[in-house]
Amino acid sequence: MGGLTGFVVWNTSVYNGIKRRPSTGRLAILILEHDAKSLLEQRGMPVPKGLITPVSAPVTPPFPAPWVLKAQVPVGGRGKAGGIIVLSDPGRLAETADQLSALRIKGFPVEEIRVEEAISDAREIYLGLVLDAASGCITLLASATGGMEIEAEAGTGIHQRSARPDTVDMMAALDELAASLPGEVAPAIRAAGAIAVSAFLDLEATLLELNPIFLRDDGSWIAGDVRLGLDENSLSRQPEFAALLDTRPQAYADAVFKRDHGFDLVIVDPEGEIGLVTTGAGLSMQLIDEMTRKGLRPYNFCDIRSGMMRGSPDRLIATLRQLCAAPRLRCVLVNIFAGITDLGEFAELLHRARDAVPELQVPMVVRLVGNGQARAEAILEGSDGRLKLIPDLDLAVAEISELCDA
Repeated sequence: MGGLTGFVVWNTSVYNGIKRRPSTGRLAILILEHDAKSLLEQRGMPVPKGLITPVSAPVTPPFPAPWVLKAQVPVGGRGKAGGIIVLSDPGRLAETADQLSALRIKGFPVEEIRVEEAISDAREIYLGLVLDAASGCITLLASATGGMEIEAEAGTGIHQRSARPDTVDMMAALDELAASLPGEVAPAIRAAGAIAVSAFLDLEATLLELNPIFLRDDGSWIAGDVRLGLDENSLSRQPEFAALLDTRPQAYADAVFKRDHGFDLVIVDPEGEIGLVTTGAGLSMQLIDEMTRKGLRPYNFCDIRSGMMRGSPDRLIATLRQLCAAPRLRCVLVNIFAGITDLGEFAELLHRARDAVPELQVPMVVRLVGNGQARAEAILEGSDGRLKLIPDLDLAVAEISELCDA
């Protein structure tokens, strides 16, 4: 929901928590703003001129100041966190980039910035499209106001319609939506919406927000910011998506991990203290929600898909090595609810994986339930204390809480 690195829970969009619904197990990749704008610009969306540059060595843009320097991180709320700065003096470009590089926005470091032309003397409006995974429909949203305070409009100033995921039905809903807005706003919503609907379907998107759309007095408009979420299951069908992982792997590390290892491991809090080795997307997300409510800080989401391990510890080894990268890791919780998986075999593989990753020095709490549980418990009880077996999940979480407080 890591450097996203790709997968994130975007709890700062109008639709909180839309990133994944437990009923579907679907994960979405939040595309960084610069890349999202490039994908949409290729489809006819007007966007400000801009370039991406490492924050450590900012490049002077080939268009005149003033510029907007925007931190490229896989979460919303950059403006309120100081991640968007307007700059008029070219001599302060490096200094301002240093200022951005010192930020951690919701735990994510700023490694790249987009430098783009500043847009002035324009009204801010909002348009969003989001997949409702439960119904399979698309919710279209629009507002005559936009910008950083759009969430304050939820339930009052935001108009919405629902449509089936096809062009005809979505365009009909868009026309209804535009008609519900002030006359000076409606044409821009229709024009931006037509491009957005086409791009949403073409890219198999789960989320597309234009916030703000800058609307000028002459009726012209430009997409000032873009938030784009793509379904990670569409990777094999989306060559542009795949190209992003090949050309910018450092920006989409979680998605690259999924492609290379065949299962999901997503950094949800770069400063999290608890590494998770879990299976089942819905159960794993519910565990994260429960731990977060208790004030704990999970580092990652994981759906290791234990039934696909087939006698090899490779998935466990890859997971444990990934957890070693967590700078504040205090412990690891293994929670496997098995169906076809033989937990005795899983326990043996966990032993092998732990031996293969000696650099992982934190305590590991293990909760296993299901097929072969008795044999697994016998194996883990002989682990010389390296793997602490706690069959009850509530007690396992309580143990994790004590380890974090120690």
